[in-house]
Amino acid sequence: MTIRLLFESRSRLLSYLKPLKGYRTYSLQANPVSAPPTKSAQSTFLAGSAFGSLLGAGATYWLWQEEDEEDTGSTLKLEDLSPPQYCKDPREVGDAIIKIKKILGNNPDSFTASESELKDHSDTYFNTHHAKPSQRPHIVVFPKNTEEVSEIVKVCNEHTLPVIPFCGGTSLEGHFISTRVGCTVMIDMSKYMNQIIKLNKEDLDVEVQAGVPWEDLNDYLRDNGLLFGCDPGPGAQIGGCIANSCSGTKAFKYGTMKENVVNITAVLADGTIIKTKKRPRKSSAGYNLNGLLIGSEGTLAIVTEATVKCHVKPVEETIVVASFPKVGNAAACTSHLIQEGIAPNAMELLDDNMMDIINKGGATYRTDWKVAPTVFFKIGGRNENIINEVINQVQSTAEKYGCHEFEYAKNDDEKMELWEARKVALWSVINAGKEKDPNANVWTTDVAVPLSNFSKVIETTKEEMNKSGLINAIVGHTGDGNFHAFIVYNDNERAKAEKIVENMVKRAIDADGTCTGEHGVGIGKRMFLLEELGDAPVDFMRRIKLAVDPKRILNPDKIFKIDPHDDNDHT
Repeated sequence: MTIRLLFESRSRLLSYLKPLKGYRTYSLQANPVSAPPTKSAQSTFLAGSAFGSLLGAGATYWLWQEEDEEDTGSTLKLEDLSPPQYCKDPREVGDAIIKIKKILGNNPDSFTASESELKDHSDTYFNTHHAKPSQRPHIVVFPKNTEEVSEIVKVCNEHTLPVIPFCGGTSLEGHFISTRVGCTVMIDMSKYMNQIIKLNKEDLDVEVQAGVPWEDLNDYLRDNGLLFGCDPGPGAQIGGCIANSCSGTKAFKYGTMKENVVNITAVLADGTIIKTKKRPRKSSAGYNLNGLLIGSEGTLAIVTEATVKCHVKPVEETIVVASFPKVGNAAACTSHLIQEGIAPNAMELLDDNMMDIINKGGATYRTDWKVAPTVFFKIGGRNENIINEVINQVQSTAEKYGCHEFEYAKNDDEKMELWEARKVALWSVINAGKEKDPNANVWTTDVAVPLSNFSKVIETTKEEMNKSGLINAIVGHTGDGNFHAFIVYNDNERAKAEKIVENMVKRAIDADGTCTGEHGVGIGKRMFLLEELGDAPVDFMRRIKLAVDPKRILNPDKIFKIDPHDDNDHT
C-alpha cells in the first residue's frame, strides 16, 4: 500500500502515523516528483524515533507499507487505535483561529469566545448528560454559507482541531459536549445559515439551509397547503434533525427523517463539499449516502443544506382523545388498530402521571383532563364523512380495550387545546420537577420496540418507575413502538434514575428493540449501542469513521469511542 503524504515537518508526519497502532514496518522517502519511489530505492525502518533522522522539512513523503503487514480488516476495534492527537500547542491553536477569523472577514458578529456563549454552546438544563465545567468550545463561529464552512473545516483539519456542528441545541444525550478541551471549534448554523432557499411545489420538496427551524419551515409550507413530515422538539433545526435522525408525533403517517430527506449538501473532514444526489424521488445510483449521513450525529460530515420532502396537508383533520384503565390497554389498542389497517395521522400515548402533571401545571387551557392513560389520535381525510367513519372504527376498537372516556374536537380551538397537551409534555415535567426542588434534574430518554412487544415493555417500565418514588411520566409514539420516559431526580437520586433507565433500555433490547428510537446516541447511550448491536457492527462504524475522518476531528467521542483512553461514560 502506497500513500502520498505532504507534511511541513517531522511532527506533523508523526501525528498522522500515531493512530496506525499495530502498523510496524514502513518504507519512507522524500521525493520531489509525483510518483512513488521504486521499491529498490526505499529504506525500510521501524515506525518511531528510529526514522526521525530521515525526515526533512517541506518535502513530499511516500509512505509504503510492506504487503505482509497491510491492514485488510473490514472492522476496526477500539484497542487497535492509539489516542487521537489534537493540537495542544496554544500558539498553533492561536494561528488556526486567526485563519478562521480571516475566512469570516474578521467580522466580530461571525465568531465569539464570550463566556456566556461558550456556556450556551456546551450544555442545556434539559440535557440528560451534562458537560463538565471545563468542557467548553474554544470558539464558536457563525458561517454564512457552505463555502465558509468548508474553508473553516480545512483549517481545522490542517491543525487537527476538533469540530462540532451546532444547530438548535435541543438534543438530549450530550451530542454537542466539547469533550476535547482547549481547542474545539464549534460551527453554529443557526445565526446566518437559516434560509429557505427554494420551494419546488410541483415536486413536493423544499431546499433549505441547516439552520432553518422546523417550525418556521412548517409555517412557510402551511401557507402553500403543505407540511413537513417530522415534528421533533421545539427549537430543533433541520441540520440537527438530519444529524440525529429525528421523527416525532407524525412519524407513523409521514415517516422519520430517513424517509423525508431527498438530498444533503455536506462538508467532509478535509473540507470537501459533497451533494449526496439530485432531486429524484427514487434512485438506485450508487451508495445510499443519505442513509449514511442521517443519524451520524456530525461524526462523518457537517450538514449545511438539504432538500426535504413536503406532504400535502389533509383537507380535514380532527383530534380524538381516549382514556384507558392501564397504559398496557392503551398500547394494545393502538397496536390492534394498526393490524386492522386503520391509519390515523398520529397516535400519541400519555400515561396517568403525565395527565396529572399537565392538569397541575396549567400548561393547557384545560386543567380537568382525566387522570388516566390517554391516547391522542389525529384523524384526517378528504371530507368529514371519511373522518367520522375512522372515528367510529377507532372508538369501537378502543372500547374493546376498556376505553372509558372518548371525546373529539368539534372546532379549531378544541383541536389546538387537545393536541397542546401532548406537545407540552416535557416542559410540564420539567416545571413539576423545579417546583418540587429548584435543583431537580429531568432524565429524558427513549426506546423503541416491535409493536407486538410494546404494551408489555411499557407496562413493566411504568411499574418500575412508580415503585421508585420519583416523579415520572411516560409518553409514547404508539404507532411505531417508540416511547419516552421522563424521570425527575436530584443529585442524591441520580443512581436510582440511572438504574431505571438501564433496565428500561435492556428491557427494550431484550424485546428485539433499540436503545433509542429518535434521540440518538451521543455520549449517553454509547454503551447501550454496543449492547444492542455487539462489537462487530460498531467496529464497522468505527472503520467508516476513520476512513473519512482519519484525524478524528468531527464531533469526537460521540456514538462510539474513538479513543481507548476515553472516560466520558459518566458525564
